[in-house]
Amino acid sequence: MMQVTPEFLMGAVSGLLAAFLFAISVNIYKSQSEGIRPVAVSSIKMWISLPFMIALELLLLPFRTTPYAVPLEALPPLSFSMVAGAVVGDTAYLISQDRIGIAHAFPIAGAHPIMTYLVALAFLGESFAIARMAGVILAVIGIVLISKEHGAKASESENKRGFDPLGIGLAFLALVMFSLAAVFAYIGVVGVDPVDANLPRVIVGSVALLPIYGIAKHKGMPTPSRRATKLSIMAGFLGMSVGSVFYIMSFKYVGAPVGSVLASTSPLFAVPMSLVFLKEKVSRLAVVGIAATITGVFLVLL
Repeated sequence: MMQVTPEFLMGAVSGLLAAFLFAISVNIYKSQSEGIRPVAVSSIKMWISLPFMIALELLLLPFRTTPYAVPLEALPPLSFSMVAGAVVGDTAYLISQDRIGIAHAFPIAGAHPIMTYLVALAFLGESFAIARMAGVILAVIGIVLISKEHGAKASESENKRGFDPLGIGLAFLALVMFSLAAVFAYIGVVGVDPVDANLPRVIVGSVALLPIYGIAKHKGMPTPSRRATKLSIMAGFLGMSVGSVFYIMSFKYVGAPVGSVLASTSPLFAVPMSLVFLKEKVSRLAVVGIAATITGVFLVLL
């Protein structure tokens, strides 16, 4: 059993907070998905995060006991983690979700904690533990069940497009990118203050999205509606600005495999939100998914 230190507990709580904030942001995005395209969503949430991170660093300046310091060798993995996850991964997933629906996109992309654990075993010296591996798999199964149930409800009114190789391929691309983002985030944040580490990540992500947004606009992407832009700013502030700080804190203190599982539990929080705010009924399948996810997370944290 893993020793529960204050740092490990902080990392676990941070990971769950990141997932909670991401769940809120996803529900906000869903409310205005017709008024904005995936590339615009990814761009807005990243560009909102940059001034937030600068303001946060300035706010914390009087309380610092050490100067701002991110080693040069930490910049490549930190930068790659943001580009892989929030730029390529998020955009690929959102486009995939638009093409094949959440009920099909999430079960593919949502399996990234399993790949993250396997990569950590192979390259990060992570020790194999049957309970943790079982917990990762069980948590992923639970998350997929919850998402598939809600995705099926959301897709009832959508037109059936049939087999969409591009949509499926993008979901697998998101799976790979999310896994690599988790691994490189952990590599980059070792020995670095997590808040300090997040600033270069957001800077690189903001710059990387400039040409992507420009190309999308050149190819005819419509300008987001005013309402969609406002809601995307709100969602981006919660899910990316604040959420990314908790995300990187989680990976620093609990490692890539555990952090990846915790970060992927946002559907677990989406269920009570749907129950309270959307008055949706919780099916037996969703209950099974909730139980599996909670049990899996418990095993991962052991």
